[in-house]
Formats: sequence, C-alpha cells, structure tokens
Amino acid sequence: MIEEANLLISMAEESMDQTIQHLEKSLSRIRAGKASVNLLDGIRVDYYGTMSALSSVANLSTPDAKTIAIQPWEKSMIKPIEKAIMASELGITPANNGETIHLTIPPLTEERRRNLAKQVRQEAEEGKISIRNTRRDTIDSVKKLVKEGLSEDMGKDFEATVQKAHDKYIKRIDEIVTEKEKEIMTV
Repeated sequence: MIEEANLLISMAEESMDQTIQHLEKSLSRIRAGKASVNLLDGIRVDYYGTMSALSSVANLSTPDAKTIAIQPWEKSMIKPIEKAIMASELGITPANNGETIHLTIPPLTEERRRNLAKQVRQEAEEGKISIRNTRRDTIDSVKKLVKEGLSEDMGKDFEATVQKAHDKYIKRIDEIVTEKEKEIMTV
C-alpha cells in the first residue's frame, strides 16, 4: 500500500513538472518585443509534399535583437518558407535577398503588450488548473487506498505531501508569469 501511495505521489509530481514544461514552451512562443527563433516553432513548411517544421528545412538565427534570419538548406525553399510565414499568425512580412529570409520584429504597442500579458495570465491559469486537477486526482486515489487498508495517518501524510508539491508548482507558475510579464512590458 505504501509503495502504491509513493508511486501515486511521484506520478503526480511528474505530471505537475510536465505542466510547468508545457507552460514554459507555450510562453516562449509569445512575442516579447525581441527576436526569438521560438516564435517560429509552430510554422510548418511544404517540403516536397510533406509538412515539416521550419527548423528542419532551414537554419534559424537572431543576428540582433530585432531580426530573425532564416537560411534555407536549399534555395528552392525560399518561396515555400515565405508562404508559410505569411500564412502564420506572426503578422510579420518576410524579406529575402535571394539566399536568406529576414524577419524584422516590430516594436509592440502598449495595447498589444497588455493583450500579451493577458494571454500569459490565461496560459498560467490553464497550468494551475492542470496542477489542481492532478492534486485532486492523486488525493482521491490516496483516499481509495485508505479504504483498502492504508492507515488514516499515512493517508493524511500522503495528502500533505501532495499539497506541498501542489503549492511548490503553483508558486513556480507565479514566478514564471511574473518574469514573462516583466519581459513583455519592458520597452
């Protein structure tokens, strides 16, 4: 019984950790006014009939804080890459010199910064909900183990451990959000 409860707790912590990783990845795609190749993560390019990630058909770099450079492995990929960027939700028009595509990241307006901060808080709330659901499911499973013969004191100890993990991960989400909002609001 104790092994089962320990396994439940380790699975819960793993799930909460995955939630944090997902949140960090989601927030890395939110533009904060400076160039980042992470902005291009969701873009897929038609590579000879197969939809491929942009990073698998080109070299992505940030030569300066306001520019993303995309150098396709093959020159014939310039047009499909430009087409994919135009079709994406980036809202940036690509410029090419025949070999490299450049994306100039425009400065954010105050209204856009507020909207992005709101989007960050929404993503964070979804992460918190996921962590709360994990806590609830784990505590329910521990209560079932108590009904099956685990002592009530042990059950309470395991519930307290799950709560501590919950609190730790919720605090981490708050730290991530504060950091990202600061990054977005910095002009």
